[in-house]
Amino acid sequence: MKSNLTWLPATLLVAVTPVYVYAGQYATADEAARRTFPEATTFKENVFQLNAEQSRAVSTQSELPDKPILWRSVIAFNAEKAIGIVVFDSVIGKFELIDYAVGIGIDGNIRNVEILAYRESHGYEVRLPAWRKQFVGKNKSSKLRVSDDISTISGATMSATHITDGVRRIVRVVDQLKLLGKL
Repeated sequence: MKSNLTWLPATLLVAVTPVYVYAGQYATADEAARRTFPEATTFKENVFQLNAEQSRAVSTQSELPDKPILWRSVIAFNAEKAIGIVVFDSVIGKFELIDYAVGIGIDGNIRNVEILAYRESHGYEVRLPAWRKQFVGKNKSSKLRVSDDISTISGATMSATHITDGVRRIVRVVDQLKLLGKL
């Protein structure tokens, strides 16, 4: 009986073909804050948690599930005057966490969205400036929804959607802080 090894070259090719992974750390919290507010003279780290009523308000306004967590942020100052805040969060992409930061000016407008760490093997395009720039200038009156005022990315639909949802939530969280006079 003759052995058929015609499958061997194809199998070896698959076994030695490298897999490109785009996961990595792309920015620190400090870098994100400085990129967002280059005119800031000082930054003050801040951790806060909304009370149950505020958290429900954010959930209702953002049309997203409640996320009662300790929020990590940095408040940017120019001299003694607060000029904005950078809020840090994580969302699930398709399978892995994406760490990101949203910078919002004292006027309530988004100044920047930074991807801090991306761990997925696909969809890294959400890190690209062209996609992130879509958020700049938007505020609590904006839809902040994929396919409405934010474009999706083929192959990164879930990452783009979850980051967009997270940004929408953070805009509402910052609005609650402003209502409390904490910003």
